[in-house]
Amino acid sequence: MLVEAAAQVFSREGAGATTNRIAERAGFSIGTLYQYFPDKLALLRAVAEKHLHDADRRLTEVFAQLRADAPAFDTTMRTLLDVVVAEHADRPRLHALLHRMAPRGLDELVVVQALEDRICDEVAFHLKRCDRGGDDPQRAARVVVHTVDAQLHRVMTRHGFDIDALMATVNQLVPPPDRGP
Repeated sequence: MLVEAAAQVFSREGAGATTNRIAERAGFSIGTLYQYFPDKLALLRAVAEKHLHDADRRLTEVFAQLRADAPAFDTTMRTLLDVVVAEHADRPRLHALLHRMAPRGLDELVVVQALEDRICDEVAFHLKRCDRGGDDPQRAARVVVHTVDAQLHRVMTRHGFDIDALMATVNQLVPPPDRGP
């Protein structure tokens, strides 16, 4: 309840959120909040951890479905982009703040990198499956994933989400194979 209240207040107030407003939103005293979280950065970390866990769970489901269905590459990427945009579009201000401010210790970095690696591996799998990505589909996947990540966290959280623009970027980075005349 405190973590969801924190997400709501950070989403509304950004970095100006206070532990007093978070406690009030959750219906707890400030003393109760401090029993669980020493400061607002700890709350922001908890919000980030929940976001990563939720995204990982949802992506795991989608990865399994895409492998089972094996759609065309554009459909595969559109499905993945729909999921990652949905994970960010509901609270763009919060996600921009999480990306900029959530302090990341070694443990948090390991979790973030593991999720990024899983996404890269999945995109590489589909690049190979669809004969895209050139001589090094793993490298192409890393470029796609990190480009999309930058667009989501640094641009679209502030200026609006555009899946068509993301798809156009993906297709520029990994164009369809040249099938010749």
